[in-house]
Amino acid sequence: MSDQPPKKSFDRPQERPDGLDDVTVEALGELSKALETIHRVRGHLYSAHQLVGGADLTLDRVVKLLREAGHDEMADRIEHELLGRNVLPGRWTFQIVEEFDDGYYTAFQEIERDAREKLAGGRRHIFEAEMKERRRTHGMPGHEATP
Repeated sequence: MSDQPPKKSFDRPQERPDGLDDVTVEALGELSKALETIHRVRGHLYSAHQLVGGADLTLDRVVKLLREAGHDEMADRIEHELLGRNVLPGRWTFQIVEEFDDGYYTAFQEIERDAREKLAGGRRHIFEAEMKERRRTHGMPGHEATP
């Protein structure tokens, strides 16, 4: 037998600090959810960056094939108007991704981290951990509180 009091079944880094109210836990959960959405946006921007870059490189072959087929005017138009064109004024997709990363994305992460530090002692996913505890079937395989 141990001299220590029994641990709560969800005693882990996501445990709610003493005095943290339900509304704050919910707000931090929503902030975390919003950040997760921004992570997905970032992934989509990187996908767009790679897709546009791949399409631009494919245009080299298109120009070559059009020239082989005797369509120099169309090949010239693609080569001069599309190949290497900015996606937004003055920007290729790598610049859009960099500006997003260095601006909005970085600010969002910093603010979410600051909110967690100041309001919840840095703990992440408190809302989700408590939801897990409410929804799991105690004693059922696959429903363990911790690994």
